[in-house]
Amino acid sequence: MALVGGVGASALPSELIVHIFSFLSARDKLRASAVCSRWRECLFYPALWTELKLRVGGGTNGSGSDETPKLEFLMRKIGSFVRELQLEFAPVEGYLTPLHGVEGRMEPAESDPQFPDRWKDAMNTYLDQVLCVLNSIRNNRNLQKLSLYGDTCILQDEGILDSAHFHQVDQGNKKIKEIQMLFEEVLANSRRVKWLSSAFMLGMVTPSSLAAMSNPSATSLEHLSLLDNQVPTLVPAIELERLLNLRSLALDFSDFTSDMCRLLSRSDHIPLHRLSLLINGTVLSSKPLDGTASEEDWKALVRHSGNLRVYIMALDVRSQDLLTVLKPSLPLERIHFDSYSTCTSVATVDLISLQYHKTLTHFILMRDDAGFPDLSDNRNEDPLVLLAWRCIHLSVLVIHGYTVWAHNLVAISRLRGSNLRVLAVSEESIDFDPDPVFYLEEDPVHNLIKEVSLGLGRVWHPMMDTSIVLSEPFQHFYREMQSFSEGM
Repeated sequence: MALVGGVGASALPSELIVHIFSFLSARDKLRASAVCSRWRECLFYPALWTELKLRVGGGTNGSGSDETPKLEFLMRKIGSFVRELQLEFAPVEGYLTPLHGVEGRMEPAESDPQFPDRWKDAMNTYLDQVLCVLNSIRNNRNLQKLSLYGDTCILQDEGILDSAHFHQVDQGNKKIKEIQMLFEEVLANSRRVKWLSSAFMLGMVTPSSLAAMSNPSATSLEHLSLLDNQVPTLVPAIELERLLNLRSLALDFSDFTSDMCRLLSRSDHIPLHRLSLLINGTVLSSKPLDGTASEEDWKALVRHSGNLRVYIMALDVRSQDLLTVLKPSLPLERIHFDSYSTCTSVATVDLISLQYHKTLTHFILMRDDAGFPDLSDNRNEDPLVLLAWRCIHLSVLVIHGYTVWAHNLVAISRLRGSNLRVLAVSEESIDFDPDPVFYLEEDPVHNLIKEVSLGLGRVWHPMMDTSIVLSEPFQHFYREMQSFSEGM
């Protein structure tokens, strides 16, 4: 590359090269660092790596193990000074096949004779990558944001992570114990962490991890989210006594106890702004909802935290359990139902629209199973239409796996109009009744699109089923929780 007068790019001052490189993505910076030693020196100037966001693939198809040396190189260069680190580990990415021909739901290819060895390779790669990251940041005192997500739920669902399988990969739990020790060392050496998030990181966090956090970081911490479906809780209530400046919290609903709620309501704690709660119906037998916050606890918390907003995701939760946790004083802003076997009841939808009509903005109703239940027992009082009518701030409505009648969809669009920023309904969920208005033209779908578009004041189309179904609800909760908490 030559400049005016034949002067090469090597003649540019380092400050200018650093400024030019600041416009590159993390991956492009890595590629550019291979050009020459001077570029490499400029590319790893600390100001260029204040934050890093990466998704690291797994080892089941070879790509993950290939990425490990690159990750080691990058973390060796920036681990000691990076301020914001957000990583997603995907140990089985790239080695899943569609389930029953439906894209979006996945199952391992167990017919592959190399299947067991590939899973072991994936888990070994995952453990090595986590060790690499924690080793590189163990002495970083400038770290302000650490967010780690392990996309390992598919392994848990298939039983790959039971003690027998896992022992074959990590005998004596040596790597897991080292990971736990390094994580506590990171917390102990930190001095101004503001954001700490760990979700489904395969035992990295233990109930004693938070106790290792230094007092300066405990004082500066504003967001905390620890999720792993473990028993006991990863966030002991007593540890919240040190986190006086906590503004945002995310954890399993079963772990949000009365004691925790009372601590957050104390006058020495600053008001809480965001609370994200995950209810996993498959683990409620081992993590019951009995000790969770009562109505009086919620009232006290809301009195102390007037701007508090809550996001709840319910995965395969029975309606009777939902009716017990949805307390009237809970300031619910977003709720997401996702299930394979359970069905959200009309009573639950009605309760939400009545209790949270002043606060609810996001309502997501998903079901990935055969059959599309109809929530409208009475066509004149469809619960979803009532929800759109009562909830004056509703801006996001997503529906899949339940029957939505075309005339009700038109009614929803007219009730909320342009204020409904997102109306996503899968094609498969929409049904038509013999109402003559939809047969004025040959194609009732075309007429529906026209009427809903007029109601919303913008062009609207039903969603393709494969684009709306979530292949990994836990990942969706993690990412939604991130954006929800950052919005404070």
